[in-house]
Amino acid sequence: MNTTDVQREARAVGDPTRYRLFRYIVDSDRPVGVAELTAYVQLNHNAVRQHLAVLKEAELVVEEVEIRDTPGRPRLLYRLHPEAAGKWETSGPYAWLAGLLSDAVKHKRSSREVGTQDGLRRGLEYSGIGDSVDAMEQELIRSGFRPTRSERGRQVDFVLGRCPFEEVATDNPDTVCQLHLGLAEGLAQGLGGLTVDRLTAKDPHRAGCRLVLKRDPVAAQA
Repeated sequence: MNTTDVQREARAVGDPTRYRLFRYIVDSDRPVGVAELTAYVQLNHNAVRQHLAVLKEAELVVEEVEIRDTPGRPRLLYRLHPEAAGKWETSGPYAWLAGLLSDAVKHKRSSREVGTQDGLRRGLEYSGIGDSVDAMEQELIRSGFRPTRSERGRQVDFVLGRCPFEEVATDNPDTVCQLHLGLAEGLAQGLGGLTVDRLTAKDPHRAGCRLVLKRDPVAAQA
């Protein structure tokens, strides 16, 4: 990270109200809506939106549109930016990785197996809500992979522009790449309508791994 990025982030969290909003979003176990944040800091809606805009501009939080299957206008939701994890006293991606690998050792499972289990848990949260490929893309973004998506017929390609575990993957690519493959397989299973075809790994420093999925025939016709 360059000095300009650090200064921009510092200015964003240097305001006491913005820091409170940032910490609330970080500490939440789900994306948070504006109404909830407004009630928390006891400010008007527009003031909260302005503070959120600063946090978003500093790439400390991500704004996304709620995925819902019930009537009503989808809300704007906010969560920690995947590439801000580990900064400003937040838990980084390596804490998640360490937890999964610890579970693998404890229960004598492979990294692919624990990745599948975690992916399945995440996928089931989206099951039946919206398009499965859209949900897969959102999870890849949330995990910090910077995916680029393309589709041809039933085939869906994601080129992953970043490895969030670059350092570990460089030393132990098999373990990390198998965990990522399991994560994708679990997500596909939980979401339904998708099958993982393959994951082609690349140099973690250069990124560009390719995840290929296939829509199930029925899902592709929907």
